[in-house]
Amino acid sequence: MTKTPVTFIHSSDWQLGMVRHYLSDEAQARFTGDRVHTIRTIGDVAKATQSQFIVVAGDVFEHANLSSRDIGRAFEAMSETNIPIFLLPGNHDPLGPGSIWLSPDTQRMIPDNVTVLNGPGPFDAVPGVEIVAVPWTGKNPGTDPVCGILPTLEPTENTRILVGHGMLRELDPDHLSTEYVDSDKLREAVRSGLVDYVALGDRHICKLDDETGAINYSGTHETTSERETTRGTVLSVTIDDDGVNAVRHEVGTWLHTTIERTLDSSADVDLFAEDLERIPSKDRTIVKTKLKGTLSISAAAALDQVTEDHEHLFASLYASKSGTDLAVVPDALDLDNLDLSGFARDAFDELSERAVDDPSAAGALKLLYRFGVQA
Repeated sequence: MTKTPVTFIHSSDWQLGMVRHYLSDEAQARFTGDRVHTIRTIGDVAKATQSQFIVVAGDVFEHANLSSRDIGRAFEAMSETNIPIFLLPGNHDPLGPGSIWLSPDTQRMIPDNVTVLNGPGPFDAVPGVEIVAVPWTGKNPGTDPVCGILPTLEPTENTRILVGHGMLRELDPDHLSTEYVDSDKLREAVRSGLVDYVALGDRHICKLDDETGAINYSGTHETTSERETTRGTVLSVTIDDDGVNAVRHEVGTWLHTTIERTLDSSADVDLFAEDLERIPSKDRTIVKTKLKGTLSISAAAALDQVTEDHEHLFASLYASKSGTDLAVVPDALDLDNLDLSGFARDAFDELSERAVDDPSAAGALKLLYRFGVQA
């Protein structure tokens, strides 16, 4: 059966209004603003790829208690794309009592080019192309949040796009969970022609189905955590007689990254400094460090200096609580540099004994070293 060819943008998990605890007020303001501005970038990609519409597969907003300013700015950006946009309520912004989508203020601000997928549909995307959807109506569905719609669908001559939000079975770490999305059922629906493409959200990574190429996660448009190793992405999807072709596009400006190093010398500290130097766009990069090893006082003081010199350049530079295991052990060169005697030497020796297991003692040693060397 020949179906209507179509090209569209698949995106998800915008989570507009998200707050990250490791960002300063200044960086958070930029993070918030950029997450809205990237909607305009998605619109630019849509135009460049001659896409006919945009689908957002759940979690458009972070929660229901956003200000009218945040909601209004988001819809203004969507309006400026000048392309139809279809928005699916997900687990962060479900339909139901207190829903952000049911607020009179929200409904008043929704622009003409935006359609909320507030039921199964079908929704007419363009002539010959329909969208069917599985919006979330609460925080905990208790069952497969996508595949329940499949038994209700009849074969159609239209090109059919299913928009859902949830975790595919092979990605669910809890194998006893009843809330995973059944990959086999979706693949059978694609193979049989019941649906032509499944636009998924929930996982913040870009993942294309190896078997069908038609059951995909787009990834979030702007990075949200260290588990996402690239900047934000969307997919441009073409469905025609040749099948489905999904192409990844990087649209995000922010990056989460992790630096892991073992530091046992001043030379290792220099390598860590080079790691930081190599990172571009530092003002929009969030760096988590996982540093382990044993350093002399002088090397530990040098590490502190490297951190101080760089932390104001990055959106955030912070140490992992569980992944940091640095010990400070004084060596002979530390003593030579300080040239201590009497009470100061006694205090140094006492702190040295405690420094391996006591971070406060290590901190005192580094402070003593820095002041002692400067003197």
